[in-house]
Amino acid sequence: MESVIVIPALGDNFSYLFEYEKNKVIVVDPTDASLVLDKIKKHNLELAAVIATHHHWDHTAGIKELEYRTSCQIITADQDPGDGQILDFGNSRIRTITTPGHTDDSVCFYIEPSADSDGIIFTGDTLFIAGCGRPIEGDARTMWNSLEKLAALPDNTLVYPGHDYTEENYEFALTIEPENEAIQKLLKLLRQNQKEGKSTVPSTIAWEKQTNVFLRANTAVIKSAIDMQSSSDAEVFAELRRRKNIFG
Repeated sequence: MESVIVIPALGDNFSYLFEYEKNKVIVVDPTDASLVLDKIKKHNLELAAVIATHHHWDHTAGIKELEYRTSCQIITADQDPGDGQILDFGNSRIRTITTPGHTDDSVCFYIEPSADSDGIIFTGDTLFIAGCGRPIEGDARTMWNSLEKLAALPDNTLVYPGHDYTEENYEFALTIEPENEAIQKLLKLLRQNQKEGKSTVPSTIAWEKQTNVFLRANTAVIKSAIDMQSSSDAEVFAELRRRKNIFG
């Protein structure tokens, strides 16, 4: 079994099972308890804990039933896990990274790399593939500061976001950088993978730094593309987010 099992829900939500040791898993952002329980049964797994990236219902709706059915540990963002807290599960170390912006309590969970595996980051609604969440409870500057934290992770870190808006995000990116060959290539690959029923996740921090215009708001290329060469990084990010809100 792969260390991460992807559980699509509600059309574009993602929940995840992370196997931290043989047959023992953590679920991330359980939208639908029944889908989670079905996967656990299918793979003969034991659910040890639930972690939630923020308080919105589409990331937490399954928590109460999972707690009732399995007596698992519950770790949610509104419990204020704090920045840099280490959660130990077996040999896996999970570090919390507070990322306010989408919500005040948004937190990403970073599974630190080991000798035989790359790091993994569960980003909720902070960072999507080629996109980012809307600043709802925070402002653009706060959201940008949170994205900078994620961009500082090792390039080979695997990125598992809370939603699949990937195709639309690539399409938007091409309105900013129509000549970006990496974005063109990934959009073409994505559409082919969709035809074949393949998952759109994960991405990597390296790919996001090449193709995610929001994560690249600090670059001369993006600033020039939207004629904001003299603006701050946060101001550029705010303008990109404004344009994306209109786009879709």
